[in-house]
Amino acid sequence: MIVSIIGLGLIGGSVGKRLREVGFADQILGVDLSDENAQKAVQLGLVDEAVAYQQAVSVSDLIILAIPVDGMSKLLPSLLSQISDQTTVMDLGSTKEQICLAVQGHPNRKNFVAAHPIAGTENSGPEAAFSTLFEGKTGIICDAEESQVSSYELAKSCLDQLGMHVIEMGSKSHDLHIAYVSHISHISSFVLGQTVLEIEKNEANIFNLAGSGFASTVRLAKSSPQMWAPIFKQNKKHISTALGAYIDNLATFKALLDQGEEDAMIACMDNANEIRRVLNGIESKKKNDNHIKEIV
Repeated sequence: MIVSIIGLGLIGGSVGKRLREVGFADQILGVDLSDENAQKAVQLGLVDEAVAYQQAVSVSDLIILAIPVDGMSKLLPSLLSQISDQTTVMDLGSTKEQICLAVQGHPNRKNFVAAHPIAGTENSGPEAAFSTLFEGKTGIICDAEESQVSSYELAKSCLDQLGMHVIEMGSKSHDLHIAYVSHISHISSFVLGQTVLEIEKNEANIFNLAGSGFASTVRLAKSSPQMWAPIFKQNKKHISTALGAYIDNLATFKALLDQGEEDAMIACMDNANEIRRVLNGIESKKKNDNHIKEIV
């Protein structure tokens, strides 16, 4: 089997590195707009060979798209028109509804699998890639009923080999929920970083006083704006709703602070502490599911 990865940054590069390590395919090919990135990916062992886009399309059994989401929406229709009946295309974008709409009704829609690995770091480029990026993380396949069985199974097998816990959901539900648990986190980090920089002009003081809490909160502000702006644009409806709710809660907390309502602030934070129980429950379920897989 030949697998081609289009886009050799953190996500695409990490996919290539892991799939090579586990022997998922006979050959892993890489495609990137940047010749420099393509050559680095080969040097770093992320792919076996860097090739031209048309070559990848003509020889691949599985094509994985790991490019910005606006590029996926534009590329997918023409890509699906060029592939053979035996080729599967899988995207790894952070939004799903608009990408799925871009290929709705396409004759080869059945060959496409819409996926989103919930994994990443604040770093970008081939140098940021590492093979365990997806280990133990959640991989989502959206609108699975639109994909033919063979393509679905190949895509799921790929996500399994990456070490992911695979679930399914509709593309609309995905974008709604991901706005709250991922996209708003990045916006909060970007805006907090901007706010602190605007208020604290003396950068030395920032670095001298910043503790681990601040560093972890603004870590995502180091993410690539070129990657995240298209994501925010594609999911603007749900993100705007999420931001509205977040801003309302910030305003409420500010009012409690201004009024010196200590007990009310404690109650608010106690309520927020429930997130620990929810997240612990999710982690326990993942571990249990993985244990069942190992037994089977």
